Amino acid sequence: MLAYTYIASPIGRLKLVADGAGLIAVLWPNDRPLRIKLDEMQEDLHHPVLAEAEHQLAQYFMGERTAFDLPLQIQGTAFQKRVWQQLLRIPYGETRSYGQVARAMGHGSASRAVGLANSKNPLSIIVPCHRVIGASGKLTGFAGGLATKARLLDLEGARGASPFLALKAANPSCNLSVSGKSRRVLPFAPSGPGEVECGYSNVEARHRHSRGTARAPRGLAAGTG
Repeated sequence: MLAYTYIASPIGRLKLVADGAGLIAVLWPNDRPLRIKLDEMQEDLHHPVLAEAEHQLAQYFMGERTAFDLPLQIQGTAFQKRVWQQLLRIPYGETRSYGQVARAMGHGSASRAVGLANSKNPLSIIVPCHRVIGASGKLTGFAGGLATKARLLDLEGARGASPFLALKAANPSCNLSVSGKSRRVLPFAPSGPGEVECGYSNVEARHRHSRGTARAPRGLAAGTG
């Protein structure tokens, strides 16, 4: 029988599932019941694999861990396992597009199939499907929700994802907009010398501007894939 426990995290209560050999699943607070099929399980507050997973996830959320060292029991189809193994190769702080993942697997036209495999990833965060984004840098569908995806990428300081789109995903009520072919323009009045500001729910974006037009610094350009 499988063992499970719940842990608190900055993105909500996570459910960890393991067997005697390794970690099987990390499930989101509002995960759809049929997204990941699991056998019968019982709560175990002292399971060694679950305890170690909780410890390493706590380190990750505190910014003290960039890679996990856990025994994994990855369950899925042969293709899904290949996709998830490829995700494990995406470094902390980086992103890949679905097309890039497909090409790395030798299946350049399989970006849609990669996306479907991502949606079935049972080991959220551990197998970092949150590091896979749209070719334009847009944050796309995610079982944990786009706001959670944005928070994880922000935690990791990910390069490639558009920070403007991430901010918008995390704060849908903010009227931050992105426009222009070569510039990301923020249509806000200056909040101080050389700055514009957008604040919402303790989230603040400041960007230098010149000649009255707000522009993103070079390092904040939207990524391409």
